Amino acid sequence: MSTILAGHFQLQQQIDTARAALVAAGFPDERISAFFVNQPGQHDLYEFGGDREKSPGAKETPVGVSQGVAVGGVVGAALGAATTLLAGPAGPVVGALVGAHVGSLYGLHSMKEAGETEEGEENRASPRHPGMLIAVALDDAGQRQRALDLLRSLGAEYLEEAQGSIVDGDWRDFDPLSCPALVD
Repeated sequence: MSTILAGHFQLQQQIDTARAALVAAGFPDERISAFFVNQPGQHDLYEFGGDREKSPGAKETPVGVSQGVAVGGVVGAALGAATTLLAGPAGPVVGALVGAHVGSLYGLHSMKEAGETEEGEENRASPRHPGMLIAVALDDAGQRQRALDLLRSLGAEYLEEAQGSIVDGDWRDFDPLSCPALVD
């Protein structure tokens, strides 16, 4: 494992320039990795896409929908029964079905609003920014400042430091879901 210093750029041309500058500064090309980081949720880590087996915000869905269906079905059946003279014997059944559907929609709507934090996530660092990323594995502490100065001079944003392995230009243990340790 090595210390890895990485920086974000907007354009592929900037990545190419940064790679050439790092190589010219004495960093071996096989210890430099450049790639695009997708937005959170779009890393295709699972067969059906996405980053997680279950969406963190969807854990309350079955309970909310079930409660909505139950309440809506009862209310709909009651209204249908009350209108049996007008709707006939199908009134309670149709009322229950319509009520269950409306109740399930209300159950979804009444669950946690978007943007609220999950339990235990209040102090969680923000996820990695999407975009072009160039990373260089450092051999020693002396290279850190040289690489940092060089990336800053080229306009790198969101500089981060990690531990890992870059072999033949591939950051093999890169985790797109990990929260980066940003460098000041």
